[in-house]
Amino acid sequence: MIFKDSLVYPSCLPQNKTRWARLWKISYGGWLKIVTGSILTAYVAFCLDDGMVLMSKQVPPRFLYPKEWQHLTMFILLILNGCVDVMSKNLLPQRCVVLEKGTLVLSFYELLLLMVSHLQGSSGVELQVHSLLILVVFLLMLVLTAELWAPDMSQLWVMETFLFLMMGSWLMQVGFILFRPVSGYPWQDDDINDIMFVTTFFCWHLMINASCLLGIYGFSSFWHRCYSPRLKLMTSKEAPYHSSIPGPLYKLLQEAEQSEKNGQALLSTSSP
Repeated sequence: MIFKDSLVYPSCLPQNKTRWARLWKISYGGWLKIVTGSILTAYVAFCLDDGMVLMSKQVPPRFLYPKEWQHLTMFILLILNGCVDVMSKNLLPQRCVVLEKGTLVLSFYELLLLMVSHLQGSSGVELQVHSLLILVVFLLMLVLTAELWAPDMSQLWVMETFLFLMMGSWLMQVGFILFRPVSGYPWQDDDINDIMFVTTFFCWHLMINASCLLGIYGFSSFWHRCYSPRLKLMTSKEAPYHSSIPGPLYKLLQEAEQSEKNGQALLSTSSP
């Protein structure tokens, strides 16, 4: 948002760059998704004593461990999304942002379905924390869907970043509420105070994440204002190795380049 003319979506790795520049262009986010999803998948698969058994051996057979299988499905979605990011940014000749966004949106549609089903049999504190998480996932799904048609809207970028911050911080809070309470005593489902404080903590997360986002933007604005000549020079040097989604600025640049080429060709033909 600060660099109004910055090119947002870089293409595949340039072939004539140094080793450190090539390392900088690697899809670290995609690899982080793959590694994290693999670790969590292994944890879910091996945390049960008798393993991840799908159905019992009794007659008639019954499905076993429904919540664990839903967790496993969520982590597999994370791995697949990371694979698509790596493939698009580092393997394809041209980065396909629509493929990345479409895969992410599809993952969140499936995640929302799993989360709604995950509430079955929940009550009290567990129901409250999952309901608030579903709210964040639903809003994030709407924002990501809107980005498919408006990928250049900075307002959607800000909302997406804020909702991802909310989802991550609230997931960590949910882990401490349900599994490792700070006080050492489990939260009580029949205590209305505990349920009310779950919502209070969620509102605190909203304020903290908004302040974090505002602080990052303020620091970036200050840095850009103090070091703008150097940063603009770096941006202009990096520009030939990037490509962005066609927009008004991109089309104007193309038209200017074409008119310049036509002018040069006209001068060359008219000269003796």
